[in-house]
Amino acid sequence: MKSILCVVAAALFVSFSAFAQTPEPKFIADTLVVQAEGTYEADPDLATMAFQIFSQEKELRKAYDTAAQSMQRIVDLADKNNLKKEDVVTGVLTVSPFYEGDRKKRARSYSVQGEIKLRIHDFSKIGPILEGTVEDEVTAFRSLTYSLSDEEAAKKQAVAEAMRRAIGRAIIALEQKGQKLGGLRYMSLDVKQLYGVANLDYTYTTESAEVATSEGGLFSHKKVAPPPPPPPSRPEKITVTANVQCAFQIQ
Repeated sequence: MKSILCVVAAALFVSFSAFAQTPEPKFIADTLVVQAEGTYEADPDLATMAFQIFSQEKELRKAYDTAAQSMQRIVDLADKNNLKKEDVVTGVLTVSPFYEGDRKKRARSYSVQGEIKLRIHDFSKIGPILEGTVEDEVTAFRSLTYSLSDEEAAKKQAVAEAMRRAIGRAIIALEQKGQKLGGLRYMSLDVKQLYGVANLDYTYTTESAEVATSEGGLFSHKKVAPPPPPPPSRPEKITVTANVQCAFQIQ
């Protein structure tokens, strides 16, 4: 039995030794690996305004109607500024009950919330819409984001630029040795996320400014929502970056 184990161990040793002495594949010796980066910049052509709808009342019906009316005011505001229906994205309204420790498990109040987004291609409409949120007492404005309507096209441009640089560098490097560039044997690609997007964030809180009013007495006050900040005059350019690693055959 021991002799059989010795023979097997010896065979394994020989096989592993032969594997360890096997030379590396030949194609590695005649392969050139090149890394390159490509970028593509463009002015944003799409603005997205996000609104958060929220209402809380003791009665479910009243809370839901208030939220629905708030959403409808935003839809009307979009229609007033000639936005297309497909550029008005409305979400569903969700209802959440609040019990606050009631032993009978009866909800003492209800909250209704949702979200609506406006996709704007004409940036001249942003200002009037922001002003309209104040005039119509729509206090749920959350953010303004600039982006590209066709992000995939921008990514393709960045990838094409990276490949042009990789091929150009490989050709120049081989020309120094009198060699020529062969076919592509391997390539890895990484496209980074878009950056340089200008965001305008605005969150409405209950800590609103108080203004004097003649209603209810000389010194009565009324809380009003602060106006939203103005949009940036010039949105930043959007940049897409692509990194490639290519392995070319050397002829």
